[in-house]
Amino acid sequence: MPFTDSADVRLYYEVFGDEQAPVLVLVSGGGAQLLSWDEEFIRLLTDGGLRVVRFDNRDTGLSQLFGGDDDVDGGYDLAHMADDVLRVLDDLGVERAHIAGHSMGGMMAQMLAILHPERVLSLGLLSTIPGQSPRYVLHGERAELSQPPVRITRDEAVAFAAAAVAAAPPGRFDPQVEWHRRAAGEAYDRGYHPAGFLRQWAALKRAPERLDALRRVTAPTLVFHGRDDDVLHWAAAVDIAEAIPGAELQVHPDMGHLIPHELWPDLAAALLRTAARADA
Repeated sequence: MPFTDSADVRLYYEVFGDEQAPVLVLVSGGGAQLLSWDEEFIRLLTDGGLRVVRFDNRDTGLSQLFGGDDDVDGGYDLAHMADDVLRVLDDLGVERAHIAGHSMGGMMAQMLAILHPERVLSLGLLSTIPGQSPRYVLHGERAELSQPPVRITRDEAVAFAAAAVAAAPPGRFDPQVEWHRRAAGEAYDRGYHPAGFLRQWAALKRAPERLDALRRVTAPTLVFHGRDDDVLHWAAAVDIAEAIPGAELQVHPDMGHLIPHELWPDLAAALLRTAARADA
């Protein structure tokens, strides 16, 4: 099982594809394990010529925890989490990589491009925001995330995940209820750490505004968002794309915060196209 050997943070990661191919790191959103990047989606990327890395963010899955069951602040910030991507790359001996992140993972990718541009070949910013403006954040303050979590059973976690996607308004995409049910059960068995998400949330609350700094980013960038995202408003995608020179913007009707399976080929093609721009 591959873990980073950094003295301060231990992270679990997995690698797919040709060892000689350019590397793309996929960064998961808040509370999500590396399982959020399905192997079917990864195969589209490896078939396109990339070596793909996915990893458990700190405080999720098999990676290091920064507190116990009742600790809601791990004492780290978004820049520390962005540095975790570098820890994985350093462990692999990779100097520069393509980076794509969803939601919180997209915020980590932004910080990486701002603070360590020499390590970033291209960016994929998926369902994410450049700051904490109420214009972007649709879920409110979430005061309950500052309190120790109520632990639930595996059956409850699976039922909650299935109900959440089933409750979405009907649209052109299959909600994939059974896929989410299986994924929730696998994630629970692999590492159930509900307080970990609260510690990530505390880091996000301390995150700096990034829109102005993104204007200095020169890496080829894809911005991908759902028109019906009820967590983070798609206006953020427009602002990010306008800030980063030459960014490709895709805003998809009927897509919520999660990326529908039907759009996996479109997203993979766009990420491959963005990576090719960097290679050129």
